[in-house]
Amino acid sequence: MVAAADLAAPEPGPIRLDKWLWHARFFKSRSLAAQAVGSGRMRLNSQPVAKPAAQLRPGDVLTFMQGERVRVVRMVAPGTRRGPAPEARALYEDLSPAPPPPDLSRPRAASGGRPQGRDRRALDALRGRDLQG
Repeated sequence: MVAAADLAAPEPGPIRLDKWLWHARFFKSRSLAAQAVGSGRMRLNSQPVAKPAAQLRPGDVLTFMQGERVRVVRMVAPGTRRGPAPEARALYEDLSPAPPPPDLSRPRAASGGRPQGRDRRALDALRGRDLQG
């Protein structure tokens, strides 16, 4: 007869940092995650980490740059695979500060790709370039 305690799930062990970042979908590939860790700009529990093989355990806090944004996440579970996004979001708790609102005072090109002649002339006039005279 098997005791109920024997059927309990084993305590999740540590996982490589680069592998977890890939499982949690912060990076598109494991090699990109390893490069990000290897750059030395990642912190694990407020300590700089530069080795992709660093061990990550539930409760650890990671701080790193992702594009222009600073990400702060607490690991909840190690994960067993790189699954769909909802499954990946269950692996961490996001502690990141809210992104700043966009700066609307700067002129921006209208979305839609390549500017037309009218848009280019308006930008030239805004920059103080007079091409007709």
